[in-house]
Amino acid sequence: MPNTRPDYIYKLLWPVQWRQMQADGTFAGAPIDITDGYIHASTADQVVETAAKHFKGEEAVVLLRHRTADFGNDLKWEVSRGGAEFPHYYGVLHMDHVEQVYLLERRGEGLIFPQKFKV
Repeated sequence: MPNTRPDYIYKLLWPVQWRQMQADGTFAGAPIDITDGYIHASTADQVVETAAKHFKGEEAVVLLRHRTADFGNDLKWEVSRGGAEFPHYYGVLHMDHVEQVYLLERRGEGLIFPQKFKV
């Protein structure tokens, strides 16, 4: 990835995880995040593929947008799927990290993303 990082990163959650984050004020991660030791996130260019790969089912999905700058040095860009660099957050998400919330409804097997969301 070039030196310029996107202004926003995205985290996908199941609705039950989002409700728990709202109740607790924090999110320590999904089981895979906890196992790997960091919160998996995606850029706008990566998040659709991430959703297709990891969020199959009948349920809607919650998409959280975060300002990249809010994570400081705890946000690392590390090579992952397909050799691309993904944002990995070595910390706990707090409600004040959430800049925007989108509810992604399902249409058939796919999720419907907002027509335009910020990169």
